[in-house]
Amino acid sequence: MPLDADAIGRGCHGKVTAAAQLCGAELSLFKAVAAEDAPLTVACTQQAALFSQVAAENNRANSIQFANIRETAGWSGDADRAGPKMAALLAAAAEVAAPAPMVRLESDGIILVYGRDEAAIEAGDLLKEHLDVTVLIAPPAVIAPPRHSDYPIAKGRISSIKGHLGAFDLVVDEFAEAAPSSRRVLTFGPSRSNARSTCDIVLDLTGGPALLPADLRDGYLRADPGSPAAILQAVLKARDLVGTFEKPRFITFDTGLCAHSRSKQTGCTRCLDSCPAGAITPAGDHVAIDAEICAGCGQCATACPTGAASYAMPPEDALVRKLRAMLLAYRQAGGERAVVLVHDESHGAPLIDALARFGDGLPANVLPFAVNEVTQVGLESIAAAFAYGVSAVRFLVRAKPRHDVSGLTRTIALADPILTGLGFGPGRLSVIATDDPDDLVGALRAAPTHAPVSRPASFRPVGRKRDVLRFALAELHRAAPVPVDVVPLPDGAPFGAIEVDTAGCTLCLSCVSVCPTSALRDDPERPALRFVEDSCVQCGLCRTTCPEKVITLVPQIDFRASRAPTRVLKEEEPFCCIRCSKPFGVKSSIERVVAKLEGQHWMYSGSKQRLDAIKMCGDCRVNFVAEQGFESYSSPAPTVRTTDDYLREQAERDPDNRSS
Repeated sequence: MPLDADAIGRGCHGKVTAAAQLCGAELSLFKAVAAEDAPLTVACTQQAALFSQVAAENNRANSIQFANIRETAGWSGDADRAGPKMAALLAAAAEVAAPAPMVRLESDGIILVYGRDEAAIEAGDLLKEHLDVTVLIAPPAVIAPPRHSDYPIAKGRISSIKGHLGAFDLVVDEFAEAAPSSRRVLTFGPSRSNARSTCDIVLDLTGGPALLPADLRDGYLRADPGSPAAILQAVLKARDLVGTFEKPRFITFDTGLCAHSRSKQTGCTRCLDSCPAGAITPAGDHVAIDAEICAGCGQCATACPTGAASYAMPPEDALVRKLRAMLLAYRQAGGERAVVLVHDESHGAPLIDALARFGDGLPANVLPFAVNEVTQVGLESIAAAFAYGVSAVRFLVRAKPRHDVSGLTRTIALADPILTGLGFGPGRLSVIATDDPDDLVGALRAAPTHAPVSRPASFRPVGRKRDVLRFALAELHRAAPVPVDVVPLPDGAPFGAIEVDTAGCTLCLSCVSVCPTSALRDDPERPALRFVEDSCVQCGLCRTTCPEKVITLVPQIDFRASRAPTRVLKEEEPFCCIRCSKPFGVKSSIERVVAKLEGQHWMYSGSKQRLDAIKMCGDCRVNFVAEQGFESYSSPAPTVRTTDDYLREQAERDPDNRSS
């Protein structure tokens, strides 16, 4: 493949050494460079093991980064123009994020094979020498008995299942153990429901609906009972699931930032609605994320409006820094109209490799950007990409995704109106759902070519997710073709304002007490409701809690909000204590209460002193009541009229109709 060393050098700002046979005849060249004490990126992933072994001789194995510029750039019909792209890929590889923390799973090899026919028995026979097997046959369980009883066989239907590899907990209905005296067909003893069982692995061969989200729960395997090849593949996977395993803790969660609930009122449920693995559950005022169950799709992190849930592989700021390095290097090397192709390693990388080996390869302006899961990319990355000068962003997903990708759809639905409102125009974001390399390159070449911003940003993101998002949006607004101040957003957006019907608001400040981000605030000096739009995440707790139902959410993004002062939504005169003159309440509310009680309540009718007590602050009221010696029931209370009183009165009016 051709190498434009000058373009690569301009983009990477470092020493570039080119070779034709770096892993063969020119290996000594690599040894000489590896001996230097400087950051090193090798543009070959196929021979990464060899280069790491050689570098280990100089104690450099852990300080080398690898980048693939062959399948992604050099093997292409546009290879002669791929110099800027190679520089971009090398610069991105040099941005290394800290490793994610790990979660440990323990499995002792106890497996439950759940099926409907003899296929479950055959799977048990294949596994009995390697795992502790129990076979559960779903009713009616009409099968021939096995010749040998090498493992327990039972009948039953799994009604519920929870857990993960090493810790599954099941409830089985119609459970009955097989009788060893069975002759033509397997017979069973007395059955019972709500039987509980635990195991480390579940192999589902029923062919029915999945007990758990398919391909998203470690330790849960499924196979078509009519396909011997699929069963064998599942059996081989199950045999390896014994011992100690580690998986990344994909999500970092801060309960203090969660806006799920306050005062038993439900607010934000975005993460609960978006998790395809069932790893998130309510836990009081916040939610709980089970790291052992989490499959790492990242949709909860992209949906979380406060940043309580953030992705850890890598964190959002590290991902944006990698994106920044790629786009800055591409631009500095002379590249134009970059299109970022976001893909994962399990599906997108093989598709790109196939396109390079058997097709025309990726276009020179398409920069592949590998992530753990495409659905982990949030609004902060999209906003930063366009601020850095990208022309378009494409998301590559499977034709039939492993899990629900509606989170990606919601992210695009949120980003699209922002880009359109700022003058970028439509079509900047799209999803390419395909398993065919030719369809991929066809979709990339058919997409319209957009002009990037004329003044690209170069900011370096730091901080937590919400901080990175604010900064990226501010830079996007600064670089936008039409930098309008306010852009309306769809419902569910994590930005916005609130509207309050001031005529109905009593300034009870219930909304202030439940607001998880302090977007709604009171005033310690006077009765007032204040609002900070930059802090509002549109969780809806204020609207749910408001007793007068006078609050309306207004999803929008106001780019002036970060600089705007606190806005007063409603303000009233305070009511001053008639005894000490200290303000203690809202004037209109106190006057309304006094007006309702006067002449309408037996405790206050004709008693000016009792009404005066309401017009006093708490301290003065206590002293006043003690001085006056008020008795709660000293005033004549109304007589309670019972059913017997009513019947007696009726009898007195009509003496002749007493019996009725």
